[in-house]
Amino acid sequence: MNRNDSLFFTAVMLFFVFFAGAATKKTAVSDLRCEYKTNPLGIGDLNPRLSWKIVSEKNDQMQTGYHVLVATSPKLLKAGKADLWDSGKIDSEQCIQVNYQGRQLESGQRCYWAVRIWDKDKEATSWSEPAWFEMGMLNPSDWKSDWIKTAIEFEEYSYPAPHFRKEFEVAKKIKSARLYCTSLGLYEFFLNGERVGDQVFTPGWTSFANRLQYQVYDVTPMLKNGTNAAGIVLGNGWYRAFRPNSNQAQEIKDLEVLAQLELVYTDGTKTFIGTDGTWKSATGAIVKSEIYDGEVYDARLEKTGWNTPGFDDDNWSGVLSTSSSKNLLVSSVSEPVRKIEEIHPVEIIVTPQGDTIVDMGQNMVGWCRLKANCQAGTTIRLQHAEVLDKDGNFYTTNLRTAKQEIIYTFKGEGIEEYEPHFTFQGFRYVKVSGYPGTVNKNMLTGVVVHSDLETTGTFSCNNDLINQLQHNIVWGQKGNFLDVPTDCPQRNERLGWTGDAQVFAPTSCFNMNSAAFWTKWLYDLDADQHEDGAVPHVIPNVLQRGGSSGWADAAVIVPWVLYQSYGDKRILQQQYTSMRNWVEFMHSQAGSKNIYVPKDRQFGDWLAFATTRSDYPGATTDKDFLSTAYYYNSVNLLRQIAEILDKTDDALRYKDLQSKIKTAFNREFVTHNGRLSSNTQTAYVVALTFGLLPPELEREAARRLAADVNQFGHITTGFLGTADICHTLSKYGYLDEAYNLLYRKEYPSWLYPVTKGATTIWERWDGIKPDGSFQNPGMNSFNHYAYGAVGDWLYKVVAGIKSDANSPGYKRIIINPHPGNEMNNVRASHESPYGMVTSSWEIKANTFQLTVDIPANTTAEVIIPSTGTTFSVNDNPVKPLEKLDREGLSYHFLRTEIGSGHYVFKTSFSPDIKKL
Repeated sequence: MNRNDSLFFTAVMLFFVFFAGAATKKTAVSDLRCEYKTNPLGIGDLNPRLSWKIVSEKNDQMQTGYHVLVATSPKLLKAGKADLWDSGKIDSEQCIQVNYQGRQLESGQRCYWAVRIWDKDKEATSWSEPAWFEMGMLNPSDWKSDWIKTAIEFEEYSYPAPHFRKEFEVAKKIKSARLYCTSLGLYEFFLNGERVGDQVFTPGWTSFANRLQYQVYDVTPMLKNGTNAAGIVLGNGWYRAFRPNSNQAQEIKDLEVLAQLELVYTDGTKTFIGTDGTWKSATGAIVKSEIYDGEVYDARLEKTGWNTPGFDDDNWSGVLSTSSSKNLLVSSVSEPVRKIEEIHPVEIIVTPQGDTIVDMGQNMVGWCRLKANCQAGTTIRLQHAEVLDKDGNFYTTNLRTAKQEIIYTFKGEGIEEYEPHFTFQGFRYVKVSGYPGTVNKNMLTGVVVHSDLETTGTFSCNNDLINQLQHNIVWGQKGNFLDVPTDCPQRNERLGWTGDAQVFAPTSCFNMNSAAFWTKWLYDLDADQHEDGAVPHVIPNVLQRGGSSGWADAAVIVPWVLYQSYGDKRILQQQYTSMRNWVEFMHSQAGSKNIYVPKDRQFGDWLAFATTRSDYPGATTDKDFLSTAYYYNSVNLLRQIAEILDKTDDALRYKDLQSKIKTAFNREFVTHNGRLSSNTQTAYVVALTFGLLPPELEREAARRLAADVNQFGHITTGFLGTADICHTLSKYGYLDEAYNLLYRKEYPSWLYPVTKGATTIWERWDGIKPDGSFQNPGMNSFNHYAYGAVGDWLYKVVAGIKSDANSPGYKRIIINPHPGNEMNNVRASHESPYGMVTSSWEIKANTFQLTVDIPANTTAEVIIPSTGTTFSVNDNPVKPLEKLDREGLSYHFLRTEIGSGHYVFKTSFSPDIKKL
């Protein structure tokens, strides 16, 4: 059987498989969500957005209409009596971000909803399974309880964690019970001895002077008839986080809590139990707990049963009601931080200096659960580090002043288990001191903690080092997405740097469903933005000033990323004033010359490659060049956003300003031959990516970029240039150069840290130098996601998955893989708002095979590498077998369909072709 016969036989077999089950093909609605969440408690928006996915056994299935019902009870919903909203049939393909448009919703109201759709054949599906969402506290007046703090006076700034308790009676049968809680500081809440919820680090980190989140819990099963007990523990957290060179922490004195328990009885009556002056307070075993320094815990000081009914609290102190505002309280938007997974030690090491080290095998963020049996008074100290030095000794110099240590004193009552409460560490290695026996692997378990974001992306290929790079990118995101997108999770910093955030945002949205996470952070950016429009360097703002180009532009770039990734138009509406204020700030300083020369501190292309070579001064890109380029980019994006939001006057104004900036930029920074004033890789990447050059100079600028890459054989970009260098090279036909950068294993490169054993992305290209020594310990994090921004290129270009810019949120999908170098087998997937998108390709035996999954209610354009052949999927059927003669070579294409949205494309080519 020859190749063509084989392909034809395959086509016939797949054709038979596809049509054999046609009679049983069904379409249904699934995965109902409200504000990106499944059955969420505590919605704060009066017009929440509803989304659903369509599952069909039919190919090319589309939604042509929908019908939403929202009711106050499941019974009404089942009967089709939507007393809150009956949309009727809406002729529309929209199945994401559908605005609720019913009766005005009330605080604490639970809303049950269902949806059905009409398919491409105008046939209605069955109603979906019901889902629900529940409103939070919509008005400050809903809070009947008081802010309280302990009446105990402490002499030292860092004091033991305050404990609060109160007993109350439940006299009737409970229908439902909700706990609403927040704090100034971190809190843990208990009912009848059991911890409420699985969230940690509540209420989260926000712009405390402007916004403070509260959480909502369904505690119905935790209560009982008769006497019940509530308990609360507070920790410093970010609210009182002590950071050197900052006066903010010292200005904030007291930890406070606000809690309200609402009971609804089966007879329809309600009871409120809240924090007030009747509560009691004391301290316990948490002697000290700090974000950066860790926790000191003395188990001998535990108050057994303190949060259960009947505990003797006669010796406890009282509490004081405070006047803290309830007007700043907002519902929680992002997914909470949780304990996500556990890691077990891989090795016990005794260092040359004699220290006992537990190797977790992975640079992680969270803490260790300690399990041991020691006599009363025995104290164990756990110190945490990311790396060992070149001699194999424990290394913590790069932590600067952060101690990140746990000190635990045993009570001596058998095997004791302990986990920290209000602190986290960034580490791989744990130094154990003070243990009287032999340290073993069963003593410590790594508990990985981060915002509980749904995994939505996967990427793998035939190269183990690149697979490890992808692993490192994901773990860098895990470690630094702990309620806030931080730069690092270990040293005395751990801040939401805006520059790191904007370059990594696209990759983050591939890896995880990051929409709500970024939305929450953007609300804080808006809240902390200065009156003149300048955007702080970090969000939440603890460093005061800002306005650095490429950093502050996160105000515009991140909302745009969310719009492109999730079709989220509302985030553009909500952040529009913030975006415009930042652009106007730049405009006020640029003036009529339209060259932005900032007055504030500029970080530029942070940590770009530096060298001592006499013939090359390094890769420093002029900051005025970068500032003007980012000025143009933000104006360009704001112009597009104004058009999307029908702000016609703004759109015209920014279009005119955009043109003026481009003219000024080319006059100031570009020669007539296409050479840039800053002759660096980052300069060319930024100019080409932002569209700053005249069309006639783009190719020459791209050639100069590729020539620089080839001259040095490696990347020289810093934070601002790294994200787009491979994109730019690929776009202008220099795919080989992009792949060479990816495959390079020597410093500087993405794979160099992998060869040094990295399990996360490093802050610097050479955090560990080739000779084994370390970079400057003042700034040398080994868990820093910024350089992991290359992940966006792996998904979009190597695997070829991206959303059409004109149909955001993956309503229209482009599959355009780019094989190169030694890459011959790639598998990638992304759970889009509409469903799973996959692109898997393989080159084997002179055949390129591409397998694609496209979700229902979307269309796709599939481009076969190197041939220029394009297939339309889900909207325009094509022939199953085609032949194309191109440049004297014969290519054969096979297109088959298997089940819903599953397509296989095969291309055979001559054996003398080394790669597509």
